Amino acid sequence: MAAIPDYDAVMTEGNPDGMPHVSASSAAREAGQRLEMRRVGEDCLLLVLSGRWCLDQLLPTREAVEPALRQGVRRLTFDAVALGAWDTGLLTFLAGVLKVCKALDVEVDQGGLPEGIRRLLAMAFAVPEQKVAGRREKEGNLLERVGTAALEMFRGAPAMLRFLGEITLSFLRLLGGRARFRISDMWLEVEQVGPRALPIVSVISFLVGLILAYLGADQLRLVGAQIFIADLVAIGMVREVGALMTGIIIAGRTGAAFAAQLGTMQVNEEIDAFRTLGFSPVDFLVLPRMLALMLMVPLLTLYSGFVGMLAGLLVSVFIFDISLFEYYNETLRALELKHFWVGLSKGTVYGAMVAFAGCLRGMQCGRSAEAVGEAATSAVVTGILLITIAASVMTIVYYQLEI
Repeated sequence: MAAIPDYDAVMTEGNPDGMPHVSASSAAREAGQRLEMRRVGEDCLLLVLSGRWCLDQLLPTREAVEPALRQGVRRLTFDAVALGAWDTGLLTFLAGVLKVCKALDVEVDQGGLPEGIRRLLAMAFAVPEQKVAGRREKEGNLLERVGTAALEMFRGAPAMLRFLGEITLSFLRLLGGRARFRISDMWLEVEQVGPRALPIVSVISFLVGLILAYLGADQLRLVGAQIFIADLVAIGMVREVGALMTGIIIAGRTGAAFAAQLGTMQVNEEIDAFRTLGFSPVDFLVLPRMLALMLMVPLLTLYSGFVGMLAGLLVSVFIFDISLFEYYNETLRALELKHFWVGLSKGTVYGAMVAFAGCLRGMQCGRSAEAVGEAATSAVVTGILLITIAASVMTIVYYQLEI
């Protein structure tokens, strides 16, 4: 059958009643663009595009083609030999037609379209569709949610191991003098995670030391041994609690910041720009943050221990009538050098765990504002989980080694 020009695409082949499936407005005729639909064979539809297709005129939509595609069409082809000027209006129309074809399982042959249009369509469909932010669907029961969370954790294990391998290679390049990053960036991170964290570390450590002193005194008073409050607070803060509380504080304060920073860079495609310029994002972005936390968290741990001991001193002197000299001597007797080394080693590991979690979630961040928030939340949860696991393992190991 012959096609009717000026976008009056009327299809009668395979249509017993001979009724038209698409009709056009007079505005489309005046605009100059033409869309003709021709049935080729039994299951092939040919779209003939001609004239000018620009946004300043009334253009047809995919609804003009969809009825024809639903009439047993299995293949769609194009003829754009007479196509004139075009802009994104034509691309929008073609993208809509391709989506309809995908939904109807219609094969599309783009060979008749200009090469520029084919490239732009390929780029448009190469970008993954963004998930719409909103409330999640109601999940199943508790057992189902636990199982889903466990499966997601196991699925994420290979990515974590791969990222750990990249960091290990980056440290090896650092030892070989081949890692490329700016020293000024590392010192800026040191300032952010170290001196600027002192206020919150001081407050939390003082309060934790206060709690330890009161808890210990409540039990030691039963046997008249309040003097051993000094032992409890000193060993507890220096060896265990100081490092643990500092790690948790840094996970909430700095780990989330790392994830948000790297996630925002991911959204803005800055990390892709590093790769394009030949820089390793792990060397340039992750390594300075890892080094900053591994350097500063042990020092913050040591500082936390002394602040906690100061809180225990105040409680013992002003509440339980222990003299300053007695508390000082008992603290010196209780503390050994190994306790300091244990606390410092745990602080170093906790710092590495927090930096690993924050940078991992930041590098895995999606390309939306919602994804940045989720990355920051996930970084805190992952960091605290890793700290807890590391604390348990290191405590058992040090106990077995009698350290």
